[in-house]
Amino acid sequence: MLHVLRVYPPWGQPMFDPGLNLLALSYRLVYGVLGSYLTARLAPHNPMRHVWVGAIIGFVLSAAGVIVAIQTKLGPAWYPIALALSVFPTAWLGGMLHRRGNNLRN
Repeated sequence: MLHVLRVYPPWGQPMFDPGLNLLALSYRLVYGVLGSYLTARLAPHNPMRHVWVGAIIGFVLSAAGVIVAIQTKLGPAWYPIALALSVFPTAWLGGMLHRRGNNLRN
């Protein structure tokens, strides 16, 4: 959507503007927390186990993204590295928000 609105450069063009990368990082952090919360909520048993499995998968994919991003030079290296490093904290936070919500209801 941000590419279509021309906030971000067109697809395939490098994005080195720190402000735009921080914008992308900020909403992806929110998505990470919300995705982990939803994973925990939909888990039939042991919600945090599901959250951690999702986090491991996300970390592996993000680590692969770091390698690709550095090789293709489509932006600063800190951005994909920050995404990879944020996987476990955002997963934990989403899982804890679910746990807290369950404790308040019970």
